[in-house]
Amino acid sequence: MNTIELENRHSAGTYPMRDIVLVRGQGVRVWDESGREYIDCVGGHGVVLLGHCHPAVTAAIAEQAQRMVTCPGIFYNDRRAALLARLAELTGLERAFLCNSGAEAVEGALKFARLSSQRTGIVATMRGFHGRTMGALSTTWNKNYREPFMPLIPGVTHVPYDRIDAMEESITDGTAAVIVEFVQGEGGVRPGSAEYLSALRQLCTDRGALLIADEVQTGFGRTGKMFAFQHYGIEPDILCLAKGMAGGVPMGAVMLGDRITGIHSGVHGSTFGGNPLACAAALATMDVLESEDLPARAAKSGAYLIDRLNSMHTPVIREIRGLGLMIGIELRTRSRPYLEALIEQGVLALPAGPTVIRLLPPLIIERDSLDTVLAAIENVLAG
Repeated sequence: MNTIELENRHSAGTYPMRDIVLVRGQGVRVWDESGREYIDCVGGHGVVLLGHCHPAVTAAIAEQAQRMVTCPGIFYNDRRAALLARLAELTGLERAFLCNSGAEAVEGALKFARLSSQRTGIVATMRGFHGRTMGALSTTWNKNYREPFMPLIPGVTHVPYDRIDAMEESITDGTAAVIVEFVQGEGGVRPGSAEYLSALRQLCTDRGALLIADEVQTGFGRTGKMFAFQHYGIEPDILCLAKGMAGGVPMGAVMLGDRITGIHSGVHGSTFGGNPLACAAALATMDVLESEDLPARAAKSGAYLIDRLNSMHTPVIREIRGLGLMIGIELRTRSRPYLEALIEQGVLALPAGPTVIRLLPPLIIERDSLDTVLAAIENVLAG
């Protein structure tokens, strides 16, 4: 029985599989079991910020694995302490709860918001995606994700994105928090306007609600700055981080600002959260992000991609959207056939809704690889 047959037989079947078996990755490229090479613009759904098997990250993992792999949160640890301090320095938010994934970060954020505010209401946005666990799923918009698991947690309202009037109607004295993506990812790669996000920050402050920024996908340089909220000159009360923060090792964090109070021993926990192995990988990742100024590189590469895509003038393209190396190509038809055609061209990409091709390449991607991706996109869209 081959690899595909084994996975099909024994997996739960929750993923829409593509018929390639990936066995190796290096930098921006991956190889299948037959040795065929692909440029990876899926990047583990945005995880592979530094590319596959970055030597600084693999060395940090190997070294830490020889010292200590796990250490529960009831004991202090040198790698955890160093990471907490580094996150505070980078985000401007002094405290953190460390976890293992984006959905866990959102779950923690919702709990901390309710505990701190002593309110229960949550306002989320249409087209927003925040994860698949029960609390995160309650704030996710797509009914196809939510409806099979109803009833979800009560008190969640969804309003149109980038519409401050809708927020003004929905945020009340019972609202604990508003959760928002500064760039919607699964919802089609849609950046929020500066006017909207600035007004939302002020509205939350005025009405005593907390602002949760979901930067699970946008964090750590993806959008051209270390965090997307830095484009807008505002600070969230709670910041959800994950995906690329540990160079491919599972890792998440909930960053807590000064308005968050009432957190005490026993209100939340995570067996694996903040384990030394993941912390070492995260510290190495942040070293590379800063020393090589990869957020600035992402800004430059993203601008180049958007400019070249806009110059294609193919009738199948409706709109190009994005920020940094988070690019959405909205088509006038469904994207799935084009994603499959890109595989044949040696490029792996993602959907973002039924009609959008999403590109999330590693931030280290070079100009020649960008040109290869652009040529493949132009070929399949013309075909």
